[in-house]
Amino acid sequence: MLKNNQIQHWLNQKGWKLYNHQLEVIKQSFFGNNILLNSPTGSGKTLAGFLPSLIDLLKNKKQPELHTLYISPLKSLTYDIERNLLKPIEEAKLKISIESRTGDTSYKKKKLQIINPPNILATTIETFALLMSEKKSYNFFQNLKFIIIDEIHSILNTKRGELLSLNLSRLNTMTLRHQTILLSATISNPDEASNYFTKTKCKLIKIKDKKPPQIKILYSSNTIPWSGHMANYAMSEIYKKIEKRKSIIFVNTRAQSELMYHKLSEINSKNLKIEIHHGSLEKNIRIQVEEKMANNKLNCIIATSSLDLGIDWTHINLVIQIGAPKGISRFFQRVGRCNHNFNKKSEAYLVPTNRFDFIECYATIKAIEEKELDSNLSKEGSLDVLAQHIIGVSCSKVFDLNSIYKDIKSCWPYRNIKKNKFLEVINFLVNGGYSLKNYNQFSRLKKINKNLYTISSEKFAKQYKMNVGTIVESEMLNVKMNNKTLGQIEDWFIQKLKFGDTFLFGGMILKFESLKLNNVMVKKTSSSKPRIPSYSGGRIPLSSKLSKKIVKILNNEKEWKSFPKNVVEWLKFQKEQSVIPSSNSLLIESFERNNKKISENYYIFYTFLGYNANQTLGFIISKRLDKKDITALGFICNDIALVLWVDKKIDKIMNIFERDNFKNNFFEWIKDSSLLKRNFRKIAIISGLLSRGYPNQKKMNKQLSLNSDLIFSVLNKYEKNHILIESTIDESKRDLVEFDRINNYLDEIVNRIELKKLKKPSPLSIPLILELNKEYLNKSKSDEFYLKSLEKELLKEVGME
Repeated sequence: MLKNNQIQHWLNQKGWKLYNHQLEVIKQSFFGNNILLNSPTGSGKTLAGFLPSLIDLLKNKKQPELHTLYISPLKSLTYDIERNLLKPIEEAKLKISIESRTGDTSYKKKKLQIINPPNILATTIETFALLMSEKKSYNFFQNLKFIIIDEIHSILNTKRGELLSLNLSRLNTMTLRHQTILLSATISNPDEASNYFTKTKCKLIKIKDKKPPQIKILYSSNTIPWSGHMANYAMSEIYKKIEKRKSIIFVNTRAQSELMYHKLSEINSKNLKIEIHHGSLEKNIRIQVEEKMANNKLNCIIATSSLDLGIDWTHINLVIQIGAPKGISRFFQRVGRCNHNFNKKSEAYLVPTNRFDFIECYATIKAIEEKELDSNLSKEGSLDVLAQHIIGVSCSKVFDLNSIYKDIKSCWPYRNIKKNKFLEVINFLVNGGYSLKNYNQFSRLKKINKNLYTISSEKFAKQYKMNVGTIVESEMLNVKMNNKTLGQIEDWFIQKLKFGDTFLFGGMILKFESLKLNNVMVKKTSSSKPRIPSYSGGRIPLSSKLSKKIVKILNNEKEWKSFPKNVVEWLKFQKEQSVIPSSNSLLIESFERNNKKISENYYIFYTFLGYNANQTLGFIISKRLDKKDITALGFICNDIALVLWVDKKIDKIMNIFERDNFKNNFFEWIKDSSLLKRNFRKIAIISGLLSRGYPNQKKMNKQLSLNSDLIFSVLNKYEKNHILIESTIDESKRDLVEFDRINNYLDEIVNRIELKKLKKPSPLSIPLILELNKEYLNKSKSDEFYLKSLEKELLKEVGME
């Protein structure tokens, strides 16, 4: 298929040969099949995806129209693809044009692309949606031959994936015949991925990794700390690694990246070139960092998930992950940034930040060795995304109700949508719904006759184009006390509070009084401890598969032989003084501690559900206890467990998890929290009910919040079954508080709750108690001394000094 071909000639000049999987992609493409290439990072899968397109372009040289569309989840990937393809195209002297198109592309260039499209266009999900909303979209796409969708695992069963899937289903009605090539290194369910993005089943080409990654835990001469989320104890070992190798250090939060950069800068005696990369940095700064690394001008980048996907830097030969990665597939993807070459092993180190973290890091390595990957939980398509899509269609043409319903039903996430639910979305777009129908600003669709609809005005077409997409940035809220602003806090921490809750901020314990627009109104309280711990932002949820792996390893003492001595001692002491939590039951430990002559009763729930679910449990259990005249003094949680402390002993603690009462308390809590209002705002923006504004004229958060709060109050009072209220409740349950995960867990552990009454804290509870006390301190030297003293005291109590 490549004989006497310019591409083959270019490969011969380079002394390169195509891999078998690349040849198989060409072969299956020749047979007219859609293709899913599941291939390790560095195996040339992106080139494989483009080979059928390049061959076809060379065979049919007169191609003035768009021939191939490449869609990526990241802007940086589209630029990377354009840059990497241009080089072989120019070297092989191929008369093929390639351009990128994102939100950053100039208006002039975008206009020219519509009139005179390149042969290959690299774009993003949102920009593809905008192209589909153009009045000339049919002409633009009608001769399309190939669609290549990269990193599909990252968008499967997400709102961005839903938006893409809807537009791909519509594209099927525009083109006579096009082939789809899906690319991923970490796809756990190929059939689902195939259904999600294509109408006809894909031919799966799955390549085994001939050289599995070499992953180790980085051991330090210092002891792994009991608690904390930084790797300060191992900083000299980390520095020695990056001194010798071109590296990426991955962290899980933006705060961690800043702290890691600061710590490495303090010990950078060799003046290594170290840069930082995360989503809060200005775009041009991120691009400069990427270019420096691409040109081999850096020793190390410290990055968050902003560099998880697809960047092709072949000289990176080490990946270091600080803290447990929280997901098997996520870490596997990160490891793939190292030695981006099929014939070289990827090498990585995991650096645990505390003792629980060590177990999780070990479990991650075992899961990768055993070729286990996380699976994305299937979900029904979101109604707010559907509303946005329908407006996009109406911008491009007058549409027929039955025809568009048929297109939507052919889209995998919306395959189960009923006609009446679809009509509810249409009515919402026509008049905003029953409660809002008298306000013209909510009438975005206009009915022409019984079945034909169009956009109601050019104003709404412009509004759609300026607001397309499903990512709504989390806003920061001002914390105000007596009209004095104390600072800012993440809105999604506040949205989980109910009025009267106390929390730590700026070294003070504050009482949550009210939420007015973008202001969190607080009062200083005389309480010695906050009821709710402060939140450090950006936590990644622990995957279900990884949590099960952790419990399995904890219960297999043969695995302990590979652990550091101090971790083994910790687990053995736990076994002697309490029990090791098992996979098929819930272990609750209880003990008493005296704080300033006040007796406090502690309860540790070892759920292994992840931070979000454990935090939700903390709120709901606190609410239940309030009804039993037991005051929950506060709680703290991590991915493994929830620690709750109360003013008196809890009788019949098993009854807390009684299903019906638990559900009722959940809905009471979620109704009392400000979570629904905040989530409603995001859904209202995605659905197009509210506008984020135009470039250089963005709506103030205050104005957006005022509008969304008013609309929420009206709908919640007069139209509780409105589709946006329904979507808000569903999404809040699923994404923010993981209600379904908790619900399934309660089914699993019913009648299998083990209460262990202890006279003193257990060894496993020590990291949690230390973490709890860290939340309340200002990190001064006296506070650090207190923590050291507390650690000694706890170790003495359990006999581990």
